[in-house]
Amino acid sequence: MKGNAMTSLRLIAVGVMAAIGAGVIGAGAAAWAEERPLNAPPPGFTALFNGKDLAGWKGLMGNPKTRAAMTPEELAEKQKKADEAMNQHWRVENGEIVNDGTGPHLCTAKKYGDFEMWVDWKIQPGGDSGIYLRGSPQVQIWDLTKNKVGSGGLYNNKKNPKDPLVVADNPPGQWNTFHIRMVGEVVKVELNGKLMVDNVVLENYWEREKPIYPVEQIELQTHGGEPRFRNIYIREIPPEEAKTILQGIPARPEPAGEKPPEKK
Repeated sequence: MKGNAMTSLRLIAVGVMAAIGAGVIGAGAAAWAEERPLNAPPPGFTALFNGKDLAGWKGLMGNPKTRAAMTPEELAEKQKKADEAMNQHWRVENGEIVNDGTGPHLCTAKKYGDFEMWVDWKIQPGGDSGIYLRGSPQVQIWDLTKNKVGSGGLYNNKKNPKDPLVVADNPPGQWNTFHIRMVGEVVKVELNGKLMVDNVVLENYWEREKPIYPVEQIELQTHGGEPRFRNIYIREIPPEEAKTILQGIPARPEPAGEKPPEKK
């Protein structure tokens, strides 16, 4: 390809990525997942994966509740073992994070509060994975041919909605794109440009009586098959913006079986 043509394609790619980052591209994002530049974050976002190695990531050790009960010495010792296990089961291949289907989850070394993220994922037939938000399960990923409800729901919710609003998965072996926003307790998920979860409260799986943790790590789940991830970008949402977002979310009715306390 001649130099001028190549330059034009690069400019188009940068423009499309900027549009995705601004949230103005919907269904077209799914098709472009196969074509856009690898691991090049859109404006305002930071790459969680550098495309070369697992710098900035660690192996899963315990859960938020059990980690909180450990001493610093215990944490360090157990984290060392978790990282050794991570390196046995996770690798980087052609600009993609690849898992062999077993081993600990892959976790961000940094903890996050309110954030917006993009992540491409691909599974093999029968595959099962997910994205843990603030250390809690999860935005579901699985094989649509085996689980007709589709990916993108908050699988471990009990009181609040857990299934995606529509089915938008690409078939196993093809790339999919999540756009996830978490502000306060509520999560919004888009899959391949379609709305899956419309500002639903993510429940605390580890301590059901408590709200979701305000700050915790993000995890890529391994649960069978060979999940692959790439183009993982994050933008931390500042407090004033988070406040505005929450104020704009309509109040929802109480979950089934729940009644507001009586006024005294």
